[in-house]
Formats: sequence, C-alpha cells, structure tokens
Amino acid sequence: MGKELLLEIGTEEIPAAFLPKAIEDMKKNISRELSEIRIACGEVTSLATPRRLCLCVKDVAERQDDQVVEKLGPAKRVAFDENGNPTKAALGFAKGQGLDISDVETMQTDKGEYLCARKHISGEDTKVLLSELLPKFILSLPFKKSMRWMNLDLRFARPLHWILALFGGDVIPFKLENISSDNKSHGHRFMSPERFEVTGFDDYLTKTRAHYVIVNPDERRVVILEEAKNAAEEIEGTILENDDLLEEVTFLVEYPSVVRGTFEKEYLSLPKEVLITSMMSHQKYFPITNKKGDLLPYFITINNTVARDPAVVAAGNEKVIRARLADARFFFEEDQKIPLEEKLEELKDVVFHSQLGTSYDKVMQFRELAEYITRHIKPDLKDTVYRAATLCKADLEMQMIYEFPELQGIMGREYALIQGEAPVVATAIHEHYLPTAAGGDLPKTDEGAIISIADKIDTIVGFFGINVIPTGTADPYALRRQALGIINIILDKQYPVRLDELIEESIAILGKKLKRSPEDIRSDVLAFFKGRFENQLISQGHPYDVVDAVLSVDIADLVKAVKKIDAMEAFKSHPDFEPLAIAFKRVGNILKDFEGGTVDSTLFETDSEKNLYDTFLEIREKAAAYLDNGNDRDALIEMARLREPVDAFFDSVLVMAKDEKVKFNRLSLLDKISKLFHRVADFSKIVTEH
Repeated sequence: MGKELLLEIGTEEIPAAFLPKAIEDMKKNISRELSEIRIACGEVTSLATPRRLCLCVKDVAERQDDQVVEKLGPAKRVAFDENGNPTKAALGFAKGQGLDISDVETMQTDKGEYLCARKHISGEDTKVLLSELLPKFILSLPFKKSMRWMNLDLRFARPLHWILALFGGDVIPFKLENISSDNKSHGHRFMSPERFEVTGFDDYLTKTRAHYVIVNPDERRVVILEEAKNAAEEIEGTILENDDLLEEVTFLVEYPSVVRGTFEKEYLSLPKEVLITSMMSHQKYFPITNKKGDLLPYFITINNTVARDPAVVAAGNEKVIRARLADARFFFEEDQKIPLEEKLEELKDVVFHSQLGTSYDKVMQFRELAEYITRHIKPDLKDTVYRAATLCKADLEMQMIYEFPELQGIMGREYALIQGEAPVVATAIHEHYLPTAAGGDLPKTDEGAIISIADKIDTIVGFFGINVIPTGTADPYALRRQALGIINIILDKQYPVRLDELIEESIAILGKKLKRSPEDIRSDVLAFFKGRFENQLISQGHPYDVVDAVLSVDIADLVKAVKKIDAMEAFKSHPDFEPLAIAFKRVGNILKDFEGGTVDSTLFETDSEKNLYDTFLEIREKAAAYLDNGNDRDALIEMARLREPVDAFFDSVLVMAKDEKVKFNRLSLLDKISKLFHRVADFSKIVTEH
C-alpha cells in the first residue's frame, strides 16, 4: 500500500465552462506524468468548484521504481584487438559511461556483438519528486484562456490564492511565484472564509463541507436537482430540466441553495421560447411547467449562499426577470408592425461576408437552390418552399433577435403565423436552421428540410469558393456542423439527391463570387463531406475498411452509400467474401493505370479464361438489375459466383503475357469484372487476414 497524494489549487472564480474539461485534464495528466517518472499509483479522483481544483491519488508508491539503463557501445570486433585487449574505442566508451572496462558487458544484437554498459539507477523518494512535478503539473493544465496578474510571470485560468499539497499527510514543499504550498484550505468565500488545516482527502471533504463547500460536482448537481424539484412541487409544478443549464449552474456555485421566484402572468402571452430563453440563457433560471407542459409564472434560481431571507433574494431576481420580459414584450409588439417582406428588403444592407455579398444575396442564392432540389424530389411543394425560403431570414432584422439571437427562426415562425402565412411556411422558417448542434433535432417538414440543405450547401460552397476552409483548429463559420446537418437531413428523409449535383448547381448560382476553379471547389467540398460522413459512420460502429471501400467508390449518393455499407457488412459473413477481397486486391495491383478495353473472346487461350468470361456475362445482367433496384446484398451474392472462376483464372493464366494482344485482352476482362464490383465498393480497401 502506498500513500495518498492530495492537491488543491485555490483560485479566483474560474468560468464554469472551463471546469468540466479541467477535471478530466487533471485526472489524465497526473496519471501520465506519474507513469512517466516511474511512480506507481492507484485510483485518481478529480473534483472542482469555481474557486478550487482538487486532485486525490490513492496508493502512490513511496519511491520511484528502480531502473536498468542499457547503452550500446562499439562493436566487439573493434573494441578489442587480436590479443583480446581493449582498444581506445572500448576504453573511451567505458570512461564515458563512468565504468571500469571490466564492468562493461557484451550484448548480441541483430548486427552482431556490441559492448553494453548496464547501469542500475535506484528510484528516488516520491515526496522529493512531487516537489518538482506538482508545480509543472499545475502550470501545464490547459485552459481556453489564461491570464497573468500583478507583476508575476505565472499564467493560469484565474489568479491563484493558495495551494494545498499533501503526501501521506505531510506537506509537499514547493513554491509557485509568491505562493507556497501548505496543509491549509479555505472555506466558502462569504459564509465561512477562514482557513483550516487538512490531514488527508477524507478529512478534506468533511471540513470543506463544514465550511460550506461541496467540492464534488456530482453531489452539487444532485442537491440542485432535488431542491429545485421540491420547490417546484410546492406549487404543483415541474422544473423544465436542461442538462447544459444544470451543468453550468453546478459549476457556478460551491454551496447551492434554491430560491423560487415569480413574474406576472401577463408575460405568459409571449411565445414560450422567449420566456425560456430569458430565464435559461440569460438569467440561468429553471422555468417551471404544469403537468401539461405549459409554462407557469414561476422560476427557480440557484444561489451560491444560503439566503437569510429567501423572499429578499426572490424579489431581487424577480426585478431582473421582470425588466427583461418587459423589454421582450416591447420588442415583440414593435416587430409585428413591420411585415416580414419589408424586413427582407433590409437585408440588402446587411453584409453576410465581404466576398460573398449581403444576406439578401444569400437568400436569393439558396432560394434558387431550394427550387432546384424541390423540382427533383418534391415538385408539388414548389410554392411553399419558395415562400418559406423567401421569408426565412427576414427575422434577422427584428428587434427581438438583436436582444435574443438564439431565437432566430423561432421568432420568424411566430411572426409569420401572426401575419397570416400558412402554418407549413411558418414551420419551415424555423426548421431551416435545424440542426443547431451535433445530434440536434432535424427538420420534420420537407419544406424545412429542403431549405436547410440549400442554405447550408450555399454556405459551404461559398466559403470553399473564396478559400475560407476549416483547418484542424479553426472552423469559424461552423462548416463541419453544417455538413453533418446536411448529411443527417438527407439520411433522415431518404432523399434521392446527389451531393455532387447540389455542389455543381450551387457553384453555378454563386458564379463570379467564387475565386477558385469549379473543379477544385467540387473536389474539395466532396472530400470535406466524405471526411464528415466517414467519421460519423465509423463512430456509429461501422467497420472502417467497409466504410472506406464504399465511400471510395461514391460519396455523392448518401442514402445509397449507407445501403451499400449495410450490404457489405452482411456480405462479410459470406464464405466467398474474404477470398474475393484478396483476389481483388491482386486485380487492383495488376490493373493499376490500365484504362480498359473491349474483350475479344477469340483471343482466349485457356478454358479458365472462357469460363470466367461466360460466368461474368451470365451474372452481369442479374447483378446490374439488383444494383439498379438498390438490392446491393443480392447483387453481391450473385457476384460471389465469380469467386471460383477468378481463382481458376489466376491459377492457370499469366495475365501479363508476352503477346501484347493477349495481355490487353486479359487485362480488359479483369477490368470489366472490377468495374462491376466497383458499383458497390472498392474491394481492395477491405482488410483481409492474408
């Protein structure tokens, strides 16, 4: 059994968004760094509040593991002369390693015998090593933003105030700028600010809680949820739960307490999204609903202190939310005075991007693209798609959106309904923004789905066309998210659209605004989609080689690609799958750079050639019919009949014959068979055992 390592980093309030990642980074980094310096350890626990980061490592070895270091020297043949005496090379090597020549050994290697110096390095005391490691560990924690303070060179998420560092209950001595480690922590900033001594992790958890600090975020989360639910039940309501908000308030407080507030019922006449956004996004309140899911004129706020008089706290929060809702009602009423079509005209003065024109230009572009998509898949929707596409960005110039940007699309829907637009048009105005996040809701209406695809394609092609392309670290226009949105909408709706055709049409619509060649744009955008689609499919559990094999043949038809991948996965259990894959790896190598030609059966010299060709002709028509009908699995089973003729062909025929005509004919036969299989996948991409 080793000893316990306890570290607490006391700070000014760290932003809530930084803390979940900091918890993971502490746990991961300390395990790695202890391993790197050969210190064994047990379970690692990391915790955080806004004012402290805490780390506990159980069963840490008291000493670093011993180490044997081997250093190769010169070859034995040059280390000793013909009489067996050490040469200058051997003596120099021994001296350089701090050893007598008699202590140098020989080692057999792949290149022969070499001199070898073996050194046994005893492990050092862990406490001493921790004094060096912990300062570096603290400073290595990554944050989105870090800062300096006073006249110090130290950088951290927020200014440091104290460091508690114990190993087996004893202080690990070190200093970071003006702060020395010790065995003392601090209580809650307002309710119990005094310092107190700590002897270990259990003692730390007990004493911090006694000083109004709940260090464990999971425990704070439970307290918040339970108390909020209880406060809502007192008025026969239910809190509107939201995981993101719950996590944020969990990391905003050290000792949560719940207060229920209220607001005037008249504000319930506002669209519920306005109320929810005002409470959740702006004030970090939990709204309360009744059993039907309708909002009630109440909210739950989470405090960082126990309120002496909850009524006073509630009144203060009520004053804030009342002012915000009054503003929202004013904006809502004012916005209704101007038709959406007039607001659309105002977009002519709003620059979308300096090289891509105004927001009005963008609407005209993706409306045209939406019309193109509609003609191909849902021609009966042309009028509603046109109308929804025309109005879908008009709310961007509304006062409500200036105050609540999160409501774009939602308010457009509400204003459209108020102004008498068809419900399907209003719904599409909202849905065309979907999905707004990875895994988010997709459009339910075809109108919303079509406009969403058109808007996103226009954005992606536009930015690729002016060479504003996402990098590994930067994607300022969220093009990756938009590409995934398009992929998931098409798959969800099973739309028979091709990405390459959509991209081509978008390039034509954007025209002279684009600064790169259409060929380069088309190629790069398709590769971009392939990367997103590939990652998604693999993350869903599809084998990477099957995904690669199918998408290497055709990425443009997403719906068919998924069906082919499913068919390939099912075909993997077929006894002929692996032999065929192996054979087609060989075919791929042979056909490299071969452009194909006509097969002349009069040039066949063996029965295996004739048999392979006859079998190919027999199955080609059936397999092609299956493929044309989207029945990829039966097509593959039919094509599997080629396995034995292909094997026999390779066993008895030299493909690269001396006679150029015979060679060309044999290559052409293999090429035709390969192209049939390529209608499903590139079998050369499949990983085989041989």
